[in-house]
Amino acid sequence: MPNNKELKNKYDAVIIGSGGTGLTAALQARELGLNVVVLEKNDKTGGNTSRASSGMNASESLVQLDEGIIDSNHDFYEETLKGGGLLNDRAMLKYFVDHSAIAISWLMKYGVRLTDLTITGGMSKKRAHRPGSMEPVGFYLTSRLTTQVKKAGVDIFTGAKVTKLLQDKNKKVNGVEVETSEGTKTIKAKAVLLATGGFGASKDIIKKYRPDLVDYKTTNQPGATGDGLKLAKALDAQLMQTNFIQVHPTADTDNPHVYLIGEGLRGEGAILVNKAGNRFVNELNTRKIISGAITNLHEDGAYLIFDSGVRAHFAAVEFYDHIGLVKHGDSLTDLAKEIGVDGKNLTATAERWNKAVESHKDKDFGRTTGMDRELDRGPFFAIHVHPAVHYTMGGIHINTETQVLDTNGNVIKGLYAAGEVSGGLHGNNRIGGNSIAETVVFGRQAGIQMAKYARK
Repeated sequence: MPNNKELKNKYDAVIIGSGGTGLTAALQARELGLNVVVLEKNDKTGGNTSRASSGMNASESLVQLDEGIIDSNHDFYEETLKGGGLLNDRAMLKYFVDHSAIAISWLMKYGVRLTDLTITGGMSKKRAHRPGSMEPVGFYLTSRLTTQVKKAGVDIFTGAKVTKLLQDKNKKVNGVEVETSEGTKTIKAKAVLLATGGFGASKDIIKKYRPDLVDYKTTNQPGATGDGLKLAKALDAQLMQTNFIQVHPTADTDNPHVYLIGEGLRGEGAILVNKAGNRFVNELNTRKIISGAITNLHEDGAYLIFDSGVRAHFAAVEFYDHIGLVKHGDSLTDLAKEIGVDGKNLTATAERWNKAVESHKDKDFGRTTGMDRELDRGPFFAIHVHPAVHYTMGGIHINTETQVLDTNGNVIKGLYAAGEVSGGLHGNNRIGGNSIAETVVFGRQAGIQMAKYARK
């Protein structure tokens, strides 16, 4: 905790967690006149959001129109619903889609400019908005929002873990108990927001809901341990779809620290090959399908293959290379030797792929997106990838106003939840680019609804 600031005994709103959701909610609530505090158990802000690298999905945005892309909220809705196995909460999904473009514009107001576009799996149009500088979107977003939140006069306390939600005699949530380096403190509040993220780093919770995934590594930061679920459950909040856990198909798990290899790399034209040097899947199908295809190879993962042209359009590769995840080859034959795959096949695969790009027809796997450039500019590159636990679609049951519901379906007054801690939006599979969008769309909604509630 910062020494120069003191945690007060009372605020209008307490926000637990400082990822994209918590920071957005803090800024929006402050904008509407609330006295807000953000409590973060880790020693720095950002949460899982700071690790995101693909983009923030939105339809009918001004950025899309500037690029000549004519999109529709209807298509975004239908494609997300299909991607989620038709199991998405439809009211949540409609609110999400209808407020996605305004969320991009709202961020612009604070100097968070997501002006570059790419495409992610399951989408038919370029909807993933990211920084023009090509910085990974998550760190770009959280670092800038942290600055804006502080500038707006909101205190952020790190190393502050909320251990209990408090209620009055009418069961309204009216504060929290928080552990800090100076001991346990009680803080009163008119409204409390759970923005604590998912449980991808909790072996215990994963074992409970998905024992088949307990041995998978995770792309999550170590603090993603489901704290919000535990806090809410103690108040009889309803949990939903907790068995829906997303495995991301492309993570580097060869190192102690697991690195997510962003879907945007495939969106810019990378392909996946097996040990024989052949493609085996539509690389921009849903994450669930691609993860299954890699696992079913039984070959210790697969390889992402790309050239200098693709690399130039996905800046995160510079970071991946810097930390040693990227293998190089002057030619595809050299690259094949370097990674131990069949060189003749790899060269033939690239040639076949280039013809598919040229004709815009992938006869082998029906890929229709991320086909803007051929793989023909040396040097060539490869990253070894495995599926890893990435995202927990299920969580606390909320309504479109981010109010938490109890096990009878009634609103727990004064308690709000948004972001990965909540369930329902994504169905059984999250579309790449929708989690960042969720943090901003529902982070803003939480800030607005807490302000409305606090004014009563």
